[in-house]
Amino acid sequence: MPAAIDPPGPGRATARSRLLGYLAFRRDPLNFLTRLAREHGDIVYFNVGSQRAYLLNHPDLVRDVLVNHQDHFHKGRALQRSKRLLGEGLLTSEGEHHRRQRRLVQPSFHKRRIESYGDVMVAYTARHTSRWRDGADVDIAREMMHLTLAIVGKTLFNADVEEDADDIAGALTEIMELFNMLLLPYSEYLERLPLPQTRRFERARAKLDSIIYRIVEERRRDSRDAGDLLSMLLAARDEEGDRSGMTDRQIRDEVMTLILAGHETTANALSWTWYQLAQHPEVERQLHAELDEVLDQGRRLPTVEDIPRLRYTEMILTESMRLYPPAWVLGRLAIKDYEVRGYVVPAGSLVLLSQYVLHRDARFFAEPELFDPARWAPAARETRPAYSYFPFGGGARRCVGEGFAWMEGVLLVAAIASRWRMRLDAEHRVETYPRITLRPRRGVRVTLESRTERQ
Repeated sequence: MPAAIDPPGPGRATARSRLLGYLAFRRDPLNFLTRLAREHGDIVYFNVGSQRAYLLNHPDLVRDVLVNHQDHFHKGRALQRSKRLLGEGLLTSEGEHHRRQRRLVQPSFHKRRIESYGDVMVAYTARHTSRWRDGADVDIAREMMHLTLAIVGKTLFNADVEEDADDIAGALTEIMELFNMLLLPYSEYLERLPLPQTRRFERARAKLDSIIYRIVEERRRDSRDAGDLLSMLLAARDEEGDRSGMTDRQIRDEVMTLILAGHETTANALSWTWYQLAQHPEVERQLHAELDEVLDQGRRLPTVEDIPRLRYTEMILTESMRLYPPAWVLGRLAIKDYEVRGYVVPAGSLVLLSQYVLHRDARFFAEPELFDPARWAPAARETRPAYSYFPFGGGARRCVGEGFAWMEGVLLVAAIASRWRMRLDAEHRVETYPRITLRPRRGVRVTLESRTERQ
């Protein structure tokens, strides 16, 4: 029988400790969760306001929640509240609706279909960076946001959305800033009030909706297969169900989810990668050596066929997402009592699995704070257990766009780094900003250096 005691944690749940725990979690969730794991072990019980919460910090426990016992859980409060933006898309939906949407969306991410977008990714990167100038000071995080938005616009809509880029990026930034409001206790009631934050959120969401519905309406009128993801979503039929397709609302929800997952997360992964490369010249030299060899000294751009030879490039991206995973925590709500190592997690409790915390665990990553792409060489990778690294989640809800993201990340790093270096602005302090995704607070200021002009 499971023990009738709670796992280790920061102390008895008094009203004061619950309030302090909630404030600490909101103020600095990365350090708060890291400290809990280091002080209390693999299973930590604490309170976030009135919510019982359990941090599970071992690969076996992560696998059990995401794979072996996934039927014990629904998405946590953060993603439930994300429905205010994403609706019932793949990221937030549950049960049969999620299974049906997964069946409808999955073919859009078939390997051959994804690979067909490689040329688009590289061409848009070349077009974007052609506007860069040697010696220019830029916010590389902002640059990556605009670039990945243009790419997702073309691959998702077959549309050049650069004219909407500022509106979309501005609306997403506004939503990220306001997202914490949605997680406040009783926010379901607060958002009914005419508060300035609520109105700003509604305006930002309405801006995104207007752009998406306009494109969907235009495509409905022109039923041709444009070779993009939207065409496949519009044509998809549930062969295992009633053979019906998706309504405009369902299309909108999936498109909004794909914009966030295919634009926001990739841009963040790339921003943190440039941040790391700018601080590690030896890693950068090895990267340039690989790119010069594979891409004929920068005389051509990368293609999908080059990816198997861009091993070190992929290792750099993998290591960057270890230290700064775009999805930094997963939350699951226990829908029935769940036993874990002799303890019982009661139904209604929140279970947290933090990529940020586990990816920095010295049991699985020696010198975990060190940026070291060599730890992703095949022999080293095989020494670590599955789910010690899980930037895309796992199980039935593993990110459907994972292949798309890896291909885009490798191609963009290769295309840009073959011709450019980044030098950090010494006066600009880069900090983590954990919201829905792990952004760099106030961006990443760099000076661009052209490799071709300085050779």
